[in-house]
Amino acid sequence: MKEECLNCINFRKAVIIGCGFVGSASAFSLMESGLFSEIALIDQNKDKSEGEALDISHGVSFYKPMKIYSGNYDDITDASIVIITAGANQIPDESRLELAQKNISIFKSIISEIKLRDFKGILLIVSNPVDILTAVTIKLSGLPENRVIGSGTVLDTARLKYEIGNYLNVDSRSVHAFIIGEHGDSEIAVLSSANVSGIKLSDFFEMKGFYNYKEISEEITKRVKNSAYEIISKKKATYYGIASSVRRICEAVVRNEKAILPISSMLHGEYGIEGIALSLPAIIGKNGFEARIPIKLDDEETQNLIKSAKILSNLISNYEI
Repeated sequence: MKEECLNCINFRKAVIIGCGFVGSASAFSLMESGLFSEIALIDQNKDKSEGEALDISHGVSFYKPMKIYSGNYDDITDASIVIITAGANQIPDESRLELAQKNISIFKSIISEIKLRDFKGILLIVSNPVDILTAVTIKLSGLPENRVIGSGTVLDTARLKYEIGNYLNVDSRSVHAFIIGEHGDSEIAVLSSANVSGIKLSDFFEMKGFYNYKEISEEITKRVKNSAYEIISKKKATYYGIASSVRRICEAVVRNEKAILPISSMLHGEYGIEGIALSLPAIIGKNGFEARIPIKLDDEETQNLIKSAKILSNLISNYEI
């Protein structure tokens, strides 16, 4: 975002495209946050966006003054951030990657509308498969790569920290670890450099009396990878966790926090990976993606990251964009 464009952006305005479970939960979470004074909801079903806006607005008096309404694509022009959650729902036993073909066609129509407006803000892609759709959006929109970011493995990382904290009976906010790569089946838990308040994770497990670290960490990683499928099998969709992730990313952008989050963005040579979007820790601020953080990976983690990139690269090569 160039400095000369700052005056044409309302940093207290967000737009959410797609009012399904994820979009509506994200709107509610952002209303609670008080980050924005204006949130426009866009959905192909106008009644749906109007109903969600009205319902969420009824809670505003318990938080901070805010305008929440059903809008249209003209509302994106001065928004600081546009959050795209539209897309087909993931069904039981369907991988995120299997969603690709359906949602690429949906994104083509959305991005064509965005291109008609002089949008100067940040595009946050949340729809799945988020890595492929982030790359697709960058190509279709023509926007600078730093202004198109995906929610990536922010939620997966939160799940990992939760599981580790829960097992060790410590505050998950004191757990420092990342999930990287694909937001999906080939994601990688970076445990070689994980720590709890500066103490190496394996050492902390021993401090707590757990000496089978390898078996426990493998079980935790498995639970994290399967958590979305478990939730979908039980309640048909996941939305509260990702809504919290959307809120966290928006905080980093709107407050220019320079926060380090594992968002999905385009890689250009890192770990030998070129021209594909996936998640690695990055500095996030008012300009969206600002810099990659080179966390230390062991040989197995590096190889698994390369495999994850190849899976995404091979998949996206099959689609006409």
